[in-house]
Amino acid sequence: MNFILVGIGGALGSIIRFAIGKLISERSKSTFPLGTFFVNFTGSYLLGVISNLSLAENISLLIAYGFLGAYTTFSTFMYEGFKLFQENEKLNALIYISGSIILGIISFSLGIKTSGLFKFIY
Repeated sequence: MNFILVGIGGALGSIIRFAIGKLISERSKSTFPLGTFFVNFTGSYLLGVISNLSLAENISLLIAYGFLGAYTTFSTFMYEGFKLFQENEKLNALIYISGSIILGIISFSLGIKTSGLFKFIY
């Protein structure tokens, strides 16, 4: 059952990530990977919220491991950061990589700090 929950969450997370990333990237018309940038820091925030709530194991497997595990994406982050370096956009690459890491940490911390706002859910 655990694998099914993670799989369902993962399928939904990857579809949402792809849709949001595509929508943002198409509208921005920038070489800066704003879609993945947005998805990764919002995912970090949500993971911070989820990790500080006392959720049932099944819900945690579905949301934290499945959905958010697939919603955020380290491989796309690496690919896009490396691609910026290859395209000689070194400043954008450094901003993207360092900004993603710093904003990810800040977002996760904010998620933990504001998780009390979400206690009404469960």
